Amino acid sequence: MTLPPQIVVHRDKELMAEAAAARLITHIVDVQAARGTASVVLTGGRNGNALLSAIAASPARDAVDWARLDLWWGDERYLPEGDPERNVTQAREALLDLVPLDPSRVHAMPAADGPDGENVEAAAERYAAELAGAAGPEDHAAVPSFDVLLLGLGPDTHVASLFPEHPAVRETERTVVGVHGAPKPPPTRVSLTLPAIRAAREVWMLAAGADKAEAVALALSGPGELQAPASGAHGRSRTLWLLDRAAAADIPPELYPPS
Repeated sequence: MTLPPQIVVHRDKELMAEAAAARLITHIVDVQAARGTASVVLTGGRNGNALLSAIAASPARDAVDWARLDLWWGDERYLPEGDPERNVTQAREALLDLVPLDPSRVHAMPAADGPDGENVEAAAERYAAELAGAAGPEDHAAVPSFDVLLLGLGPDTHVASLFPEHPAVRETERTVVGVHGAPKPPPTRVSLTLPAIRAAREVWMLAAGADKAEAVALALSGPGELQAPASGAHGRSRTLWLLDRAAAADIPPELYPPS
């Protein structure tokens, strides 16, 4: 049974980023205290990067045992290593280069100048194999049971690189796919699929700004995932929507009564 999402609305995007950062730091610390290690799937975009910058600026970041944290990505632009448009490049600038991570636990998606060259399908298979190798017998799919999987919401309701009506959002078997002809540049990408996303213990959706209000309302109103991929993204134990007031402006009152 899929639990209904929990919705948290903050005053503005800056407060949302700071509160989400505090929430994520606390969650990682709690998981590490309970199990020793933790795993987080990062997202790119303005809200994902704002969250990472807020963690970098937080004095509480030192409470995390960064050497015992596994980092994965929900999607990646299939561009050369170090390209400023790659999510991992932006994440390194925002946070990762500032904390003592174990490099072997930073699982970046393949780059276009890597061993697979222009073959994005082979790159997707390579990442799927890395995920499968990290999955344990207690996990629910050929991916680890991520503790938190972060997603940014696109104005068209896309998450990761799963766009409405696009072939990748229809995938039901594979955990990672190569994406061709994405409707926003660059057109070639690597992305987790909905089955991989739904293997996470918790999924946290990030959305801020008036340009996301229509997408938030649509995704929360329960359309099919083919029309609104975000509506198909949920965690096994919790799905959390972290919004600012502008992004939450169009949510129907029966889903989130305005205060």
